[in-house]
Amino acid sequence: MSYLPLLSALLPAIALLGYICWRDRKSPEPIGQLLKATALGVVSIPLTLCIVTPLQSIGIIAENVFTFADAVNISFLGAAIPEELSKLLVLWLFLRKNSYFDERMDGIVYAVCVSLGFAGLENILYVIGDADWMSIALARAFTAVPGHFCYGVIMGYFYSLAKFDPQKRLYHSAMALIAPVVAHGIYDTILFTIALRISDGLVLLLLLVFLVFCFYLWKWASKSIKRHVG
Repeated sequence: MSYLPLLSALLPAIALLGYICWRDRKSPEPIGQLLKATALGVVSIPLTLCIVTPLQSIGIIAENVFTFADAVNISFLGAAIPEELSKLLVLWLFLRKNSYFDERMDGIVYAVCVSLGFAGLENILYVIGDADWMSIALARAFTAVPGHFCYGVIMGYFYSLAKFDPQKRLYHSAMALIAPVVAHGIYDTILFTIALRISDGLVLLLLLVFLVFCFYLWKWASKSIKRHVG
């Protein structure tokens, strides 16, 4: 049995976990805590399915993408909202009485661990057993996994603000869910709309929009890390 598909699925998440730990190197979190948060990210996938499956069965979530409305429906109701809600729930369960959550950067670190735990298992499910696993793994290494990393940064950024800025706790608590949902939903909507292939010109335009969106998403995530590190 070849372990290359499994390795290719996990390496992007491992690399980004290493990156966020390196950014937090001045005051690192215990390895055990990082592993627990990552494991909870894995647990958030079945939790997501518990939300999505009933909604699909009663027709609230579209099963296939035939129109732009379907793209928006699946992107937000089928992916962004249930996934980010599940990740936020396990993050809250992990941090609500966690004594190691004692500085702003910690919220980002633990949220990224949760998000990349989710992304790692999701990658395995996409890659393992597919004849074209190498192409899928390569594509997702530069799209889906960094996307989940950025959603984690956004969630952790606002989660920390909710804890350390009590005057705006309600606002920041809401943004810890709303901001990553919006980012995730827009990201997926663009990709699903591209897949519709309405016209070559629209595909090229949307590819450009997607690249610009990814650039600013990563830029915002990097600035958020700098704000909480500094």
